[in-house]
Amino acid sequence: MNRLARLMGFGRDSDDARQPDPSPSDPAPKTRVKRLDPEALREPIIAALRTVYDPEIPVNLYDLGLIYRIDIAPTGDVAIDMTLTAPGCPVAGMMPMLVKRAVEQVEDVGQVDVRLVWDPPWSPERMSDEARLQLGLM
Repeated sequence: MNRLARLMGFGRDSDDARQPDPSPSDPAPKTRVKRLDPEALREPIIAALRTVYDPEIPVNLYDLGLIYRIDIAPTGDVAIDMTLTAPGCPVAGMMPMLVKRAVEQVEDVGQVDVRLVWDPPWSPERMSDEARLQLGLM
């Protein structure tokens, strides 16, 4: 099943119906949590974050310096702290949701928690050189 179908919940009931019941003579099925190298997910997550743009500035959120922290657990769960260019940003409610959706699309990522933080306050010094160049600040 593709990721979009899985995200939308298609096939949940039908997948369960196709699994045969273990017979009493079969050993109990083992449940394993898949372990990943968190650093192997870092670059694909950053690539996903670079697809999310501030609607008022033609630069992605990562290069704007709005992503403060990316913690990746061995299970693939991701915790992100992000900020906005200003507390009164009109898209404040939408941006964390866009970040979450983008990161959820990365293969092997589990639960994604995006937290909006205001400390330290964002400043233009947090922008990458690419963002400064794109905005004509270099």
